[in-house]
Amino acid sequence: MPLAPPTLEDVLAARERLRGLLTPTALIRHPLLAEALGLDVHVKHENHNPTCAFKVRGGLNLVATLTPAERAAGVVTASTGNHGQSIALACRHFGVGCTVVVPLGNNPEKNAAMRAYGADVIEAGRDFDEARATVERLCHERGLRYVHSANEPLLIAGVATYALEIFERLPEPAAIFVPVGGGSGAAGIVTVRDGLRKPTRVVGVQAEGADAFARSWRGPERVVGERVETFAEGLATRVTFDLTFGILKTGLDDVVTLSEAELREGVRLALRTTHNLAEGAGAASLMAADRWRARLPDGPVVCVMSGGNLDGLTLRHIVNEGSVS
Repeated sequence: MPLAPPTLEDVLAARERLRGLLTPTALIRHPLLAEALGLDVHVKHENHNPTCAFKVRGGLNLVATLTPAERAAGVVTASTGNHGQSIALACRHFGVGCTVVVPLGNNPEKNAAMRAYGADVIEAGRDFDEARATVERLCHERGLRYVHSANEPLLIAGVATYALEIFERLPEPAAIFVPVGGGSGAAGIVTVRDGLRKPTRVVGVQAEGADAFARSWRGPERVVGERVETFAEGLATRVTFDLTFGILKTGLDDVVTLSEAELREGVRLALRTTHNLAEGAGAASLMAADRWRARLPDGPVVCVMSGGNLDGLTLRHIVNEGSVS
């Protein structure tokens, strides 16, 4: 049976659930960034959340609603890091067992963070989508509650609370640029925009090396990528997911795909103009706004800095490649 997408009422309920657990994140107009892009651009700093990523909103909202039986059994999920941290933090807060399956060679700093939150981290599979196959097996073997990273209405409703914060500060931004991996963040923005009946354009951002969603969105059929070739873990998916894709197929106004060079430049641009560390996915919205600039209507633009969990080795390579001053 298809999952029902969340409504604006679900997002408002999630905000009440999160009250006292999280504080609203900043929406900041950085003059140097505005000058560099030639836009009235505002950054939604989801990298300022406790896990340095937007997904903590969804994790807390979902785990807060688990039944007593589900809490006793524990949960399992697949992640490249930010989703896993969100579920691990939420499970620690509510006293629930948590297992996270990550791909082999996953960001070691994200793995360490998940373990620090109390999760049992298992490495399996060559990428996120193969890690999901291990999760599905563990779910059946151990009787765990499988928390999908996208096909969960409560996750989407939770992360959509940042969209409420955007529209409360800027009632009618011309456009919002948001990275798309599994699609929960973008789906949350579309849900709130449509629920509030705003004219804002919502533009998704993907990596050229992980563009299954972009190709599916543009074409008549959903496609599966053969491999993922991007350092931006938050964008590194080979497939689309039923719930988020259903929302975004009709709700997104466009999808921008960026090269690895552009994604790396986005990290440097964030450092140089906002003094924030953004991971590849988190900085992608800045470069997408630059790419889409000629098509933008008048008015303020919002870029979602979805996360700041960039490992030290990758950061050194990116900084050494360019000039940050």
